[in-house]
Amino acid sequence: MLISILIFLLIFSIIVIGHEFGHYAIARRNGIRVNEFDIGMGPTLFHKKKGDTDFCVKLLPVGGACVFDGYTGMSNEDTAKTGHPLDEHSFPNASVSARMATVLGGPLMNFVLGFVFAVIIVAFSGTDLPVVYRVQPGSAAEDAGIEAGDTITRINGERIHVYREVSLLSMVNYGEPLDIEYERNGEKTEITLTPRYDGEDNRYYIGLVGSGQYVRLNALQVFQYGFYEAEYWVRATFKSLGLIFRGHFHPDDLSGPVGIVKVVDDTYDAARPYGLPTLVLSFLNLTTLLSINLGIMNLLPLPALDGGRLVLLIAEAVRGKKLSPEKEGYITLGGVIALMVLMVFVLFNDISKFFR
Repeated sequence: MLISILIFLLIFSIIVIGHEFGHYAIARRNGIRVNEFDIGMGPTLFHKKKGDTDFCVKLLPVGGACVFDGYTGMSNEDTAKTGHPLDEHSFPNASVSARMATVLGGPLMNFVLGFVFAVIIVAFSGTDLPVVYRVQPGSAAEDAGIEAGDTITRINGERIHVYREVSLLSMVNYGEPLDIEYERNGEKTEITLTPRYDGEDNRYYIGLVGSGQYVRLNALQVFQYGFYEAEYWVRATFKSLGLIFRGHFHPDDLSGPVGIVKVVDDTYDAARPYGLPTLVLSFLNLTTLLSINLGIMNLLPLPALDGGRLVLLIAEAVRGKKLSPEKEGYITLGGVIALMVLMVFVLFNDISKFFR
């Protein structure tokens, strides 16, 4: 478990520092002054001033922060609070487009990191093409005429590139009909089938087992399928969020840091017997998921998240004037409180899983 905690801290630090670097890079590109860039949290162990920015290494190796001049993270500051005049390089006085770009820089970097990790994964492990390996007897797929060797090309209009996308759309299905396009001997066929409920597993199944074709990739395909790999995790995250709005949600579906440590520990136990290369690729896969997930979750239009800040900036652009620092602070504070309550709930939920 100690090794798993250390691996978790490494993974979490990579994706959070990458996120904050995205904010930093775009802010600097737009002339916004960054007062401090932190690696970790807590008391400062080491710092080095470079230009306007104080780069700090903190005691606790968890996360990081990017502190803009005139912006606390809760609201825009005024001159009285900062102790010095806010010039054109402070966050509040930058153009609304520059501030929007800076806010988007963090989630964008998470997507970039996810893509980079995905390219590394497919470069070494190849990819699973959406080829049917076997059709379950008596399944909806068999009745619809799908056979082993068929290549699934589209489901409900969504282009299918890897077999895991077929599995994903099956897992998030709750009995709704699926329009499936598949290719056999160069000919495309479109069918509609309704997944069948399995009472033992408490879910619906199409009846397909794949992939029947796992391939190594050349140099160009590595970037193509690296994109498809990252796209898969984007789809998986959005499909999971969609289940919440459809009412298919259970508190156990939420996981925080403790839950992720458990996932890291399970991944370590499962991959360790197969050697270091498998272990590294397994954790790169998990890091890809978490990085893309963090990027998407940060874009949700909730106060205290980047998406909430972006909504305020869009409102400012539409209104043609800024929201007062006090109102912005109250809105963000409300979001922070709600986020803290959720984090406490998730923490206790994660801990309780260890005793079930």
